Amino acid sequence: MSVENETKVRFALERDLQAILEINNHEIKHSTVNYDYAPKTLEFQNYWFQEKAKAGFPILVAERENQIVGFATYGTFRPKPGYQFTVEHSVYIHPQFRGKGIGYSLMKELISHAKEKGFHLMVGGIDASNLNSLHFHRKLGFQEVGRFKEVGWKFDQWLDLIFVQRPL
Repeated sequence: MSVENETKVRFALERDLQAILEINNHEIKHSTVNYDYAPKTLEFQNYWFQEKAKAGFPILVAERENQIVGFATYGTFRPKPGYQFTVEHSVYIHPQFRGKGIGYSLMKELISHAKEKGFHLMVGGIDASNLNSLHFHRKLGFQEVGRFKEVGWKFDQWLDLIFVQRPL
């Protein structure tokens, strides 16, 4: 894996799950980045980790000074065979470490991994209010391909979802 700007990107280990859980739960509780309502448990995060491993999908973590500051993964876009060459990704950065190139380091490795595995296209769903994520994805070569109006509901408001894609 790589080291950029003092950030080490590597495959996640079980010992990283508590940190991944904390980053994930922060977004569930405080943002519309993740449309879940209830925080996840460590048991759930472990199940998620095991299922990703069984399916051969990577979970990457970004580490700075022995602290997990972000993670990224991809998985099945849709379960039908015709979608087998398309993956959907997620990338989450600890709030105190945003804007420091960590997301870029994670995504660079994630895209490289997907290419090596023979995938054709990577997609992502971005809450329309998250302009920073949309700009970030554009810099990585993703293009907006669709907007779904009021497809989500969280914090007593309707949420619009933007889909982006990038050929691999």
